[in-house]
Amino acid sequence: MENDVSAMPKQRLPGLFSRLRQIRVSRTALVCLFALVLTVFMFISMAFISPEAVQAASGSARSVLPWWAWPLILFIVTFLLGIVAVLGGVGGGVLFVPIVSGFFPFNIDFVRGAGLLVALSGALAAGPGLLRKGLADLRLCMPLAIIASASSIVGAMIGLALPANVIQISLGATILGIVLIMLMAKKSEYPEVKQACALSTALRMNGIYHEASTGQNINWHVHRTAQGLATFVIIGLMAGMFGLGAGWANVPVLNLMMGAPLKVSVATSKFLLSITDTAAAWIYVNNGAVLPMVVVPSIIGIMLGSIVGVRILARTKPAAIRYIVIVLLIFAGGRSLLKGLGI
Repeated sequence: MENDVSAMPKQRLPGLFSRLRQIRVSRTALVCLFALVLTVFMFISMAFISPEAVQAASGSARSVLPWWAWPLILFIVTFLLGIVAVLGGVGGGVLFVPIVSGFFPFNIDFVRGAGLLVALSGALAAGPGLLRKGLADLRLCMPLAIIASASSIVGAMIGLALPANVIQISLGATILGIVLIMLMAKKSEYPEVKQACALSTALRMNGIYHEASTGQNINWHVHRTAQGLATFVIIGLMAGMFGLGAGWANVPVLNLMMGAPLKVSVATSKFLLSITDTAAAWIYVNNGAVLPMVVVPSIIGIMLGSIVGVRILARTKPAAIRYIVIVLLIFAGGRSLLKGLGI
């Protein structure tokens, strides 16, 4: 009898494990659960935020609206930005920083800190899956990430030391420059790289990825590695200084300058952001430039908007959405310039 009783748990365990294996939680459910946790955290943090703290976050001017209205408006705006960012193929940080800094009464330091965390949350969510699928390449990413993250730390320190009006003017000029890059840059699915350069060969920047649409294995390598490394110094500086993330610049450099395939460039750029933005974000956190009232509704709005954007992506024309993004960036960049000039 004792042997039968002792054997019962062992017999039930395989059945229990098989049932657990059958339980599959969708990615949407996980994201919604995470958003719910963030929402609870937002309301808890709001309970401890005084109107004086909101006034400090918005600078010297006192807002006419009640203190709880701005997080709610921010959530709605970032939800819409999340949809547009997915449909337009741009990072949320590129739209978030100029629009929120130009049209919300928050100090630009808090907006840049939140912008980095917005871009970082998207990169951290996508990075593991891209690595698992073999699209993001660590050998291509790590040398660039080391340089970009180091320069992003310097950029964040410079950005926090400069006056707000100088940052606004520089941000507006940068956003208008991004618009020019988006209008002029061309993408190449499989750039022609006749011969890998010596530096990329030494760093083993090459690989093979499976193209699911054609069923082929694509063998790729890169060139102009020295120029690419130098360009990522500038990209890191700008990412840390303005809190934009850097996806808008990573993909053209990886794809057009260095010759990586487009899918590898996009995936590696996303994984690269998770390293670069983490380095810069710690500078803002350490200097007290991260405010939960700004960060939490922004991340929730971008995440939920991205889910909706993915669902309606197949029903829209990418070209039309791309022009909407360009118009938004021109409007936001002009607003940043005028705000910096005091107009």
